[in-house]
Amino acid sequence: MSPTKPYQPFLLRLLHGVNGLLAIAAWVTGYLVYDSWDGRWGRLGLTTDNRALIDIHGTFAFGLFFVFIGFVIYSLKAGRSRLVRADSWQHLTRVGKPVWWYALHRLANTAALCALGLSVISGKFQSEEWLPQGEFNHLWYFVHLVAWCILLAAIALHVLLGVKVGGVPLLLSMWETRYRPEESPALWKDKILVWLRKS
Repeated sequence: MSPTKPYQPFLLRLLHGVNGLLAIAAWVTGYLVYDSWDGRWGRLGLTTDNRALIDIHGTFAFGLFFVFIGFVIYSLKAGRSRLVRADSWQHLTRVGKPVWWYALHRLANTAALCALGLSVISGKFQSEEWLPQGEFNHLWYFVHLVAWCILLAAIALHVLLGVKVGGVPLLLSMWETRYRPEESPALWKDKILVWLRKS
């Protein structure tokens, strides 16, 4: 590893990457579903009423649900320092200082995690039949739309602030495929068993 490139734990990179790809796939297919059936806040007209899009969106969301659970557990245990902390609010008053940027980045990370959680949970409370039947005014559907809008903004901030606080090396470190020997997937089973015994 280059001494100038930060090192990110392998499990973080794996969960973050899979979670990110599934979230983007769910967001894109979700937008196509919205564009196809609803369009209340504007539409691009990319698709026509297409029931298959709802199924594709649901498939990505189903996979995302399980990966998201793992990512949340990791984020709250090992990745806690990357989320909002008690002193983050105090640091937000120091506008323009490096600590302010780090606090903003932690806030964006937390907002993205919460928005994704809200979108996954609200998606579970919806019926696949609502949109084909023209039922656009269900509370859970509205919550789902708002959560995805917040998620889009939070992910954009997450990436932009990541560039600001860590530069390109931080972004590239998330794409690194090598890992340290102690992070080998062959050791995961034993580490999980030890972790469960401690909990």
